[in-house]
Amino acid sequence: MSHQPNNVFAGTQVVSLVEVRGTNNSLVHPRGAVGVVTRTLAGKETHFLVRFPDGFEATLERSQLEVLRQFKDRLGAGAETGAPFDLEQFIIYRCVVGSRAYGLDNDESDTDHRGIYLAPAELQWSLFGAPEQFEDNAAQSCYWELQKFLIMALKANPNILESLYSPMVEKVTPLGEELLAMRE
Repeated sequence: MSHQPNNVFAGTQVVSLVEVRGTNNSLVHPRGAVGVVTRTLAGKETHFLVRFPDGFEATLERSQLEVLRQFKDRLGAGAETGAPFDLEQFIIYRCVVGSRAYGLDNDESDTDHRGIYLAPAELQWSLFGAPEQFEDNAAQSCYWELQKFLIMALKANPNILESLYSPMVEKVTPLGEELLAMRE
């Protein structure tokens, strides 16, 4: 059993849940910046020492940071875990692919959803960037981040082409419509 809160040891990559400020209260790193714990709690200490890639160090309380791996897992889990990141609001295109999309389904067929999401700027600007895709095998869904989708489309990836030409579109935003207009 570990004596460290939530197993946060020196060397653990963490995400700052608050803005990191320096001298004169100036902003050094925005919320979402990734750093490495260099000193853990000992005795009556209540702060971790976190070093950021530019060498700047800040002391953060446990409530002001989250382990990077857990943060990424929580992003993928979406609203089910109470995370502030709700994938649905960032989806610009969603369709049904596979047998259901082409009327070849039967009673045992599942419904496969594919789509594109546009990550919010805050997530894009964080040091670890936006996840390239969210995949939920239980729900048979996969959503690609727009940049990854475009790169795979330019390489004529069959999964992407099937998504672009699906006859069953469930959601499309104006940006998604612009993308579909470029198919021709």
